[in-house]
Amino acid sequence: MTITLKVSENTKKEMVEFFEDFKRPKTPQYAVFQADDADTVVTLYESGKAVFQGKSADISARIWIERERHLNPNKTIDMKNSEDKTKEKKEIIVDPKIYNSNSIGSDEVGTGDYFGPIVVTSAYVTKEDIKFLEELGVKDSKKLDDNKILEIVPQIIKRIPYSSMILTNKEYNLKYNDDINMNKIKAILHNKVLLDLSSKYKADYIIVDEFAKAPIYYNYLKTSSNVCKGITFMTKAESKVLSVACASLISRYIFINEFDKLSESVDEFLPKGASDKVDLVGANIVKKYGFDKLSEIAKLNFKNTEKIKNIIDNL
Repeated sequence: MTITLKVSENTKKEMVEFFEDFKRPKTPQYAVFQADDADTVVTLYESGKAVFQGKSADISARIWIERERHLNPNKTIDMKNSEDKTKEKKEIIVDPKIYNSNSIGSDEVGTGDYFGPIVVTSAYVTKEDIKFLEELGVKDSKKLDDNKILEIVPQIIKRIPYSSMILTNKEYNLKYNDDINMNKIKAILHNKVLLDLSSKYKADYIIVDEFAKAPIYYNYLKTSSNVCKGITFMTKAESKVLSVACASLISRYIFINEFDKLSESVDEFLPKGASDKVDLVGANIVKKYGFDKLSEIAKLNFKNTEKIKNIIDNL
């Protein structure tokens, strides 16, 4: 994957400072630097063109896309993704019977981010809501950036009933152990929001964006006193069912706001994901506030924690 992003001078300056310790000894012609970011190579050119190449290019680029937006709110983002044409060719099959039904869908965000909470949401969408949501652009929810999400979700939640749960980092770290892994935590949270919404609204279908096969999902809930049954598990459900798309967007909206609060609490720009740059920021936070602070803002079972410890030990 190759992503090309045009950045302004202020973003360019931050990138130079951020990648100082990751620069390669040789720099391509007309480039300010070339650096390694996990399995992605980042090249910043004098023109302001930043090129991200590798398996995690989208994750690496996303951080700087958001930074460019933050520093230059009135500027249009200029970005190209080499996989856009390939992705367009991959057909996503939508079942019209499910798409045009009254449905409850659920989805989560934050499970792949070292910093920030886990947010799970279920949303109830009726047949009458479909046109309204399509006009907002919810049908293509995966193409919406954070700014667009912050713009349209307030309109969605005025009309679409939903139920959300936020699992803070502190709560996550207390719950996570050998018997309760990430998927079990997700299943428990999905079950709670689905039970809440299905007790209030009658749906033709209840859909979960599949992260585990049905037998495994229900096995995670074997000790729960009340379990939501009759679920349709579907991969890429946010692209096939509007209720799941809404759940995904609402979860993302809540996550963005909670993430910003965490950043403010440590006076630090927290990167999303779990790349090497997360380790550097984590080490800075430990230096400023002590290691216990990580339990309030990060998922300690991630490998990043050990990497942060190594950085601190080698200072």
